[in-house]
Amino acid sequence: YSAAITAYGKGGQWEKALELFQTMEKRGVMPDTANYNAAISACGKGGQWKEALEHLQTMKKRGVMPATANYNAAITACRKGGQWGKVLELLQVMKEQGVKPDGISYSAAITACGKGGQWEKALELLQKMEERGIKPNQFSYSAAIT
Repeated sequence: YSAAITAYGKGGQWEKALELFQTMEKRGVMPDTANYNAAISACGKGGQWKEALEHLQTMKKRGVMPATANYNAAITACRKGGQWGKVLELLQVMKEQGVKPDGISYSAAITACGKGGQWEKALELLQKMEERGIKPNQFSYSAAIT
């Protein structure tokens, strides 16, 4: 199911991706982190950041603990939707849940803050990234200064 959901998402058909996700559930297949990741990513690609966050919440309610990749998909969805505040909230939730942000998490957050005119927050995130031993790449630096 994950591959098909991902394919729909990449094709810009987020509604079909979510329909397939629901069909999977109706057939008694319990979604795992990979299935949720595919659905959350599809929402992000379709500009549906609220829907992405709903899937992340549903995941937790059903006892499927989100991994870094799931949070990254939600962070990316919020970044694309211009929701830098939600991105920062997600980073905080990750910390509270004991899920370690990676370079993707930080780069997406830095980009969200930069595009949202929050350059001070972007620079703070860049510093946190380095403090945590995550080596920033050219995209991280570029996002922080634009």
